Amino acid sequence: MSMGGLFWIILVGFIAGLIARWLSPGPNNPSGFILTTILGIAGAFLATWIGQAIGHYSPDQGAGFITATIGAVVVLFIWNRLVASGVIRG
Repeated sequence: MSMGGLFWIILVGFIAGLIARWLSPGPNNPSGFILTTILGIAGAFLATWIGQAIGHYSPDQGAGFITATIGAVVVLFIWNRLVASGVIRG
């Protein structure tokens, strides 16, 4: 993986995480650059995994920006449910 590829992953993850936090506001949102980026990257991994599982993506394809954002919203929803139920602290 080149530095340009790594930079691209971080940039897309950060933007997808920002949009997910904007679409799903709440008091328990992870904040800060690093947690927002991790949120977006985790959403992209989730979207890629689900897309490959249902046959939408081939094994060498990854999720696009829109599906990464949708995946980040799902990850954020799961995070909020775990905080609300007391499984993890916010």
